Amino acid sequence: MNIVLHEPEIPQNTGNIARTCAATGAKLHLIEPLGFSIDEKNLKRAGLDYWELLDVRTYKNFEDFLVQNDYPKIYMATTKSKQTYTEVQYEEDAYIMFGKESAGIPEEILLNYKETAIRIPMIKEARSLNLSNSAAIVLYEALRQNEFLTLETKGQLHRYEW
Repeated sequence: MNIVLHEPEIPQNTGNIARTCAATGAKLHLIEPLGFSIDEKNLKRAGLDYWELLDVRTYKNFEDFLVQNDYPKIYMATTKSKQTYTEVQYEEDAYIMFGKESAGIPEEILLNYKETAIRIPMIKEARSLNLSNSAAIVLYEALRQNEFLTLETKGQLHRYEW
């Protein structure tokens, strides 16, 4: 799986998403400009000690991302979509893109992704969910649809047996 962040602005959100990607084996793609430095303390703190498990890649702009990834099919998370994130079938290597916190994915980009635009349902009065929560919600739905791929699905107690 692949999580793509288009111009993320808040380091803590990206750090939280990085941790989710590391824990699930998803690649994290960051499209510049970023609202922070990759070396920023808040970014690293939110990702805890998971950075060595993370495959993270950065791109100069959206076109650079498209070229370097051979123009992949992308599910665009936006509040403007007519279909929900549960109404599509995600491939094992799906690319799921989220926009920056203040403005989402630019409409100029969304226009080319009408069929793969997705949204998370919420009440009318709410503008959006937190970016890291949104990424986790959609990523885990994509993983569920693919039977959690190589993830550990059986838990066990530390000192006792179930």
